[in-house]
Amino acid sequence: MCTLSHHEKAYVSITSGLRELDLRGPSVPSDLVLIGDHAFPLAMNPQGQVLMAASLFGRGRIVVLGHESYLTTLPTLVENALTWLRGDGSENLLVGIHQSCKPVADNISRSVFQAQVLGGFRQDLGVGVYVVDAYSMAPDVKSLVEFLKAGGGLLIAGQAWSWAGQHPKENVLLGFPGNKVSSVAGIYFSEHHGEVDNLPVYPQIPSSWLAVAIGKDFKDDLEFLLQGVSEFDISGGSVASEVLIHGPLSFPIGTTSDGQAFLAGAYYGQGRVIVITHEGFMGRKELAPFWKNALHWLDEGRNGVFGIQPSLGHVMALFSQMGVNCKKSGFSKDLSVYVCTAYSNKHAEEIQQFVAEGGGLLIGGHAWYWAQSHPMKNPMTDCEANHVLNRMGLSLLGSTVKAGCYKAPDPSKDNYHFRHMLRRFASHVTHGEELTADELVCLKKLGVDCANYLKIKAHHCPSYTQVLSTLTEILMKSGMPKVCDKCPAKSPKDHLLLSVGPEVYKVCPNPDALLPYLIKDNQAMPVFYDYRIPIDVNTKSQEWISTGLYLSPGMKTYMAIPAQIVNKGWHECFGSALFTANQSGALSYAAYPGSNSTCFQVQIGCQTDHLHAKELKRAACVHEWFPVTSEMMQVWNLWGGLLYLVAPPKTKVEGAVVMVQMAVPAAYYKSGEYVFNACLLAHGVTTPADWALMRKSPAPWAELEFDNIIFSVPSDAIRDLEHPEKVAALWNRIMSGIADLAAVSHKFPRKERFVADVQISHGWMHAGYPIMMCSSVAPQLLNTENSGCNNIWGFIHELGHNQQRGCWEFSPHTTECTCNLWSVYVHEEVLGINRAKAHPALKPESRVTRLKEYVKGGKDLKSWSVWVALETYLQLQEEFGWGAFKNVFAAYHNMTNIPKDNKGKMNLYTKTFSMAVEKNLCAFFKAWGWPIEAATEEELSKLPPWTNHPMARYNTTALRFTITTPPPPA
Repeated sequence: MCTLSHHEKAYVSITSGLRELDLRGPSVPSDLVLIGDHAFPLAMNPQGQVLMAASLFGRGRIVVLGHESYLTTLPTLVENALTWLRGDGSENLLVGIHQSCKPVADNISRSVFQAQVLGGFRQDLGVGVYVVDAYSMAPDVKSLVEFLKAGGGLLIAGQAWSWAGQHPKENVLLGFPGNKVSSVAGIYFSEHHGEVDNLPVYPQIPSSWLAVAIGKDFKDDLEFLLQGVSEFDISGGSVASEVLIHGPLSFPIGTTSDGQAFLAGAYYGQGRVIVITHEGFMGRKELAPFWKNALHWLDEGRNGVFGIQPSLGHVMALFSQMGVNCKKSGFSKDLSVYVCTAYSNKHAEEIQQFVAEGGGLLIGGHAWYWAQSHPMKNPMTDCEANHVLNRMGLSLLGSTVKAGCYKAPDPSKDNYHFRHMLRRFASHVTHGEELTADELVCLKKLGVDCANYLKIKAHHCPSYTQVLSTLTEILMKSGMPKVCDKCPAKSPKDHLLLSVGPEVYKVCPNPDALLPYLIKDNQAMPVFYDYRIPIDVNTKSQEWISTGLYLSPGMKTYMAIPAQIVNKGWHECFGSALFTANQSGALSYAAYPGSNSTCFQVQIGCQTDHLHAKELKRAACVHEWFPVTSEMMQVWNLWGGLLYLVAPPKTKVEGAVVMVQMAVPAAYYKSGEYVFNACLLAHGVTTPADWALMRKSPAPWAELEFDNIIFSVPSDAIRDLEHPEKVAALWNRIMSGIADLAAVSHKFPRKERFVADVQISHGWMHAGYPIMMCSSVAPQLLNTENSGCNNIWGFIHELGHNQQRGCWEFSPHTTECTCNLWSVYVHEEVLGINRAKAHPALKPESRVTRLKEYVKGGKDLKSWSVWVALETYLQLQEEFGWGAFKNVFAAYHNMTNIPKDNKGKMNLYTKTFSMAVEKNLCAFFKAWGWPIEAATEEELSKLPPWTNHPMARYNTTALRFTITTPPPPA
C-alpha cells in the first residue's frame, strides 16, 4: 500500500470534505509561482495556473490564496487550512486576524477556533495562526517571517496583478508586499491574471504539464547583469562544469554555442543567487565588468558587507579593487552577500534560509572532479554543492564545458530554458503543436537535461513530482520508439524519448504500468529459479563474471549476496589518467562509471558503449549497474541484458555463492577446467549434449568462454553452431599467439572479451574491456573455415591494441600501427598465412608505393603513421625475426623511469632493440627520421652497425625499392 508523503497528507487535510472549488465570479486571482522543496498547489485551473498553494518554512506552515475574497467565499477551505496551519498536536486555538480580514473572524466564530482581530501582528499575544491579506503586512514582515520560522501558521490571501499595474517599474517578486513573506516559503504572487472556473478537488495534489513553466521574464535581470558585457572569456586551463537550470525562477546567463550553461542566476525567496562553474572565474579580471553588475544585483542596493570565503584570495583582490565592502569570512547571517566555493555542504540549511530571507549568494566551483572521483555516487544528490543548490533550481553536473570565449546572450530573445522547452515538447506530444526548427534542435539537450534532472530523485518535492508526472504522461501518450538496425531513431523527438524513457522508468511510482508503453512486444520467456552462482576470483583488474543468465526487459529479480563481498573493497578512488584527460578537455565523464569502482557490482547488459550518433540503432545507453552494498538487492534493466557480477581490482574471493531469485537461461558455452553451467546447474566443461540444449535457450544473447577469451553475441549467431569446440580450439591457438608475441603468460590474468552490438560508439570495432564490434561481423568470430580469409585481421588488430603499452608507443604515430604486429604474427605463425595475403595493404607493391611517398616527402615523422610506420617494424622483423620483438617486449616488462615524451621513448626503443639484436640500429632509425640523440649513438657505438639496412638500399634519385616477403612458416 502506498504511503502518503507529508505534502499529500497536508493536501488531503486542507481539502477535506470539498468536492469542488467554485471560483467563478468577479474576483480575478493571481497566478502563483512555486519553487523549492515544499511548496505545492491546492488549486490548479485547466491552464496549469496555481491559484492556491501551501508550503513549509522552518518549523512553520503557510497557505496562500490567490485572491482575498476566497477568505470568505470558501469557508470550509479556510477552516481546514486553519486546522492544518495550527500544526499537528498543537492545542493552541487562538487565531490572530488582521482587521482587513475581519469577516474571517465572523465565519469561524462557530468553529473551535478563537478569533482575535488585530491592527497588526503581535507575537506577544501567543496566536498559533495569523490571517492577513497580501497588502497589509508591510510593517510586520520581519516579525511574520520569524513567527513562521519558529513554528507559526500563516494564511495570506491577495492578488498582485493590480499592484503590478500601479508599480510598472517594480520587481513584483521582490516588491509586492505579500511576497516579502510568502516567498521565503517558495510561494510568489505573480503579476499574471489567473483564469477562474469551477475546479474539481482531486484526491491528490493537482498536476498538469501546463504547470511546468518559467515563473518570470528575466529580460530585466539580464539587461542589468549584461551592461557592458559582450562575451564571457572562460578560456585557459580551468575546466568548468555544466550547470543544469531547472527551477521556475532560475535562468542562464552564460552558455556555450550549443547551450551548455556555465553561469546562471536564480531567485530564491527574497534573495538572489549566482553560480559560476569554476571558482577561478570569480577572480578573473576579464570578467570584471560582469562581476561589478552581478555584485550589485546580489546586494539589491543594500550596500552591505560581502563575506568572502578565506580560500578565495584572488576573488577578494578583484572585488576590493571594485570598491566593494568585503572581508574574508566564513558564513554569517549578518552578511549582505556570501561568496564561497561549491566544495562543502557545511551550513547548507542556514545558507538556504539566509538567501530565502533576502541574502545574496555567489557560489563558484565544478562537479566533474567530484563525479569522476566518486564513480559509484550520484552527483545530483551526493555532490556537496547540490545540497545547497538543488532547492534553488540549479544543479552542478559531472559534464564539462569546453574552454573558450562565448557571446553573451541577447536579453530580448528567448533563450533555452529547461522548463520552457519541456512544456513546449509536452504541448507538441499532447496537442500536436508544431515545434520550430530551433526548438527541434533543442530537443537533444532537453533529453539530456531531463535525464539528469530525474536523478535528483526528490520524490518529496512537489516540483520534482510535477516534472516526473509530465514526462510520464508524455511517454504514455507517445510511447517510446522501437529502434533496431532496420528502423533507427533519427528524429530529435525519438532521441529524446530514448534518453528519457529509462530514467522515468527508474524513478516513477508505478514502473510496471509504464513498461508496456516503453517496451512493446515484450515476450514472456521461461525462467528458472534460485540459481546458485559460485564466486571464486583473484583479480588484478576489474573483471566481469559471467552467470549464463539473462533478464528480460523490465524484469526484476532479487539477489542474495554473501556478506563477504558486500561493500568488498568499498572506498573512493580516482584515476590520475582520467584527471589528466579532463584537464586537457578530452573527456567530460567516464563512459562507463563502474569502470573506476573498487566494490563489487551487479551489471545487466554486455553492451557498455555509450552512443552519440545522430542515427541510433539502439538507445544510447542500454546497460545498468548496481553497487553491491547489501546482502539482499533487487536489480533490473529496462532494456534487459545478460547478468554479470563485476569484481573490483585486486580482489580475492573463494567459496562465495550468490543466489539469483529468477532469471532466463542464456546459451553459455565454457571450455576449460571449471565452469558453472547456468542452464543445468552443474559444474564442469560444457559437453556436446549440454550445448545441444543450451543453444536453444530463449534468451537473445549467448556467450562462449574459452581459455583466454569470451564472446558475447546475439543468440542468432550460435543457433546453428554445432561444434563450438572447434571455435574454442582456433581461438585458444590465436590467444596463445597473442601471448607469445607479447612475451606474457599463456594464461591471461583477465580473459579478453568481445561483445557484438547492433551499433557501437565508433568504427566497426574498438579495443577495450570489452572489445566492441558490430553484430554484422559476429559470425566471422565463429567461422573456423578459411580462418584468415574472412577478415579476422580486424579482431586481432583490436586484441593488439589491448597489448600496446605506453612505454614503447609513440602516440599518435603508432596508435594504429603497432597493434598490427599481432595481426601479422597471428596470421603467419598461427594461421600459416603469408602477410602479403593477410591484408591488401601488405602486398609488396603497396609497401613500395608507401615507402616511395614517405621518402619523397622528406621522411617527415608527421607522415609516419599506420601502414607507413608499420613498414619500419616489418623491416626489423624481416631482418631479425619475431624473436627480437619478443625479447624487446620482455625487456620492457621490468623497466622503470620510462621517458614520457616521444623523443625520449624513441631513443630508449632504439637502445632496447639494438641490445636485443646486438647491433647498432641508430643509422636505421635515423634513416626513418627518428630523432636519435648523440648520447644514444655514443652508447651504442660499441655494437656492430647495421649498415645494409633496407633504408640504405635505395637509389635516392631512382627511388628503387625491392621488398620481399618471407615465405609462410612450415
